[in-house]
Amino acid sequence: MGHGRRALVRDVCLAVRPGQVVALIGPNGSGKTTILRTVAGQLRALGGVVELFGRELGDIPAAERARTMSVMLTGRPATELLTCRDVVEAGRYPFTGRLGVLGEKDHEAVTAAMEATGVLDIAARDFAHVSDGQRQRVLLARALCQEPRVLLLDEPTSYLDVRAQLEMLQLLRREARERGIAVVASLHEIDLAQKASDHVICIRDGRVAFQGPPDEIFTAERVAELYDLAPGSYEPAFGSVELARPEGEPRVFVIAGGGSGAACFRRLAREGVPFATGVLHRHDVDGLLAAQLAARVIYERDFEPVSERAVEEAREVLLSCERVICCVSEFGTVNARNAELLQFGDVFFDADKKGQA
Repeated sequence: MGHGRRALVRDVCLAVRPGQVVALIGPNGSGKTTILRTVAGQLRALGGVVELFGRELGDIPAAERARTMSVMLTGRPATELLTCRDVVEAGRYPFTGRLGVLGEKDHEAVTAAMEATGVLDIAARDFAHVSDGQRQRVLLARALCQEPRVLLLDEPTSYLDVRAQLEMLQLLRREARERGIAVVASLHEIDLAQKASDHVICIRDGRVAFQGPPDEIFTAERVAELYDLAPGSYEPAFGSVELARPEGEPRVFVIAGGGSGAACFRRLAREGVPFATGVLHRHDVDGLLAAQLAARVIYERDFEPVSERAVEEAREVLLSCERVICCVSEFGTVNARNAELLQFGDVFFDADKKGQA
């Protein structure tokens, strides 16, 4: 696959089934858009075969292909005095006669697509003068009103706010499930790809690095390899990439647990302050995040009460820090001994201040 005689993507072997949402992920310039354009027939395959329901793509007439496959790429159509409804109606032209006159069924399909994508209220507005996010949803409505069996999308969540991103992916999943559409979308947001896709294809340096179901693909090791991330930057439980751990010996000791320390951990990381934390359970929310951001973490075994051993280890680390931050509002049975750390820190730092005075 490529432009002219130059191959940009090689050795791509993939199959998409009806009702399936497939995500293409990978670094910028890796070849995701080239794959989509080739599958759509906009770029000629330099080798191999692209088949659409058992037929070679090149053997299918353009009009028939347009009634089967819908494409939404990143380019913005140049429009002049076209309303948003006009743009969506263009998706029905493969079903009209030579004059391109829309019938009752066509108008119903346009209205249903605009309602599904939340743009019916801007139907009469000039497409050139709506926001980027609204344009994105109008273009999706145009693609959906073609009633395709295959839907190709290049960065469909671009320009959308968080709520609109979730709504779009939920819509795509519903269309795939209820209408049996095969959806292939390139996504930059790996957390959304992890949540919304049935199958993930990872593209790197013009080749398929690996592919499979999300639970096999979204591991710390594979995501780090795909994007050249530092080890531990990606945590599958959160589906997010964190800032690099601040370097140096811990200057702050954070008492946390149960997710209470997450905001503090990230604030210290933003400020470049190395910190230690404990006593945490390894697979607690704070335990997982601390593994990525803390200079030192004191752990207790999962589901076990904090032990004397762990408290003693935490005290030694606390003594080397400049201050203590407690994010826990109350202590329970399992983390009761962390209250001893707070008392110890209060006494230690109060005594230290008196010594300085």
